[in-house]
Amino acid sequence: MTSFQTVSAGGLEVFYREAGKPGAPKLLLLGGFPSSSHQFRNLMAALADRFHLVSIDYPGSGNTEMPDPAEWEYTFDHLAEIVDEALLAIDFTGPMGLYMQDHGGPIGNRLISLHPDWLQWQVIQNSNIYEEGFTEVWDEMRHAFWTDRNAENEAPLDALLEPETVKAIYLTGHPDPTKISPDNWNLDLHFLARPNARRVQLDLFYDYRTNAAQYPAWQRRLRRDQPRTLIFWGQGDIFFTPAGGEAYLRDLPDAQLVRLDSGHFATEDCLQEIVDGINSFYDEIVK
Repeated sequence: MTSFQTVSAGGLEVFYREAGKPGAPKLLLLGGFPSSSHQFRNLMAALADRFHLVSIDYPGSGNTEMPDPAEWEYTFDHLAEIVDEALLAIDFTGPMGLYMQDHGGPIGNRLISLHPDWLQWQVIQNSNIYEEGFTEVWDEMRHAFWTDRNAENEAPLDALLEPETVKAIYLTGHPDPTKISPDNWNLDLHFLARPNARRVQLDLFYDYRTNAAQYPAWQRRLRRDQPRTLIFWGQGDIFFTPAGGEAYLRDLPDAQLVRLDSGHFATEDCLQEIVDGINSFYDEIVK
C-alpha cells in the first residue's frame, strides 16, 4: 500500500509517496514536467512487493509547498537540494536504484554527483542528456529564450502551459488514447492554475539551459563509471527523440534499451512491460 506523507526540507513542507517495505531494495522515482509523483502511482503499486519505493513532489509541482518565485529560486540545483534534504530527513539513502524520467534526469544526476555511493543501478525513461535528443519543441527555448529571456521570447514557452498542450504531452506518441487517464492532465492543470505556478515553470524552462551545459560531464561520468543501466524509451515522445535514447548506448554499451510504442509518459500504457523489465533486470544484472 502507498502512503502519502510530508517532511520538512529546506524550510518547505515536501510531499512524498512511499510504498513497499523498509529493508527491501530501494528505488527512488524521479519524475518530470508537467507532472508530480502522481505519475508513478501505478508503478509504485506494481513494484511494492519487491522494492522500497519513494517519489517526491518537487517545489512547484504536485502537493509540495510552492514559495513565491520572487522570493525563492526555482532552479534545478535548488530542486536537487530540496530532494536531497528530504531523502536525508526520511533516511532514504545508501545504495539504491534511481528511476529518472524527464526532469528526474537532471535532478538525479545532481544527486549522483553529491552521493556517488548511492547509485547502485539506474532506470532511464525518456530523460535526455544528448544533443540529438531534443525534438523541435525545444527550438524556441534553445535558440531564443535561453539566449535572451524577455517577454517576446517567453511568450511561445507560455503556450506549453495551456490546457490543450498539457493534454497533448500525455497523448502524443501514445497509440491508444483511451489508455491514458484524463486525471493526469486535469490534475496537472489544477496545480498549474495556482498563483505563480506558470512563472515557476517558466523559470525552470529557462534554467534547463544549465542541464544542457552539463550534458558532456554527465556523459563522461557514464563512460567512466559504467553504471548498470536499463533504458525505457517511448518512441513518440513529444520532447525527446528516439535518437536520444539510442545515444546512451555510445557511452553505455552494456545497457539494456527497450524501445516502447509509447510517448512521454510510458508508464500509462506500457506499465506491465516496464514492471517486467525492471524485475528481470534487477534479478539478472543487479542482485
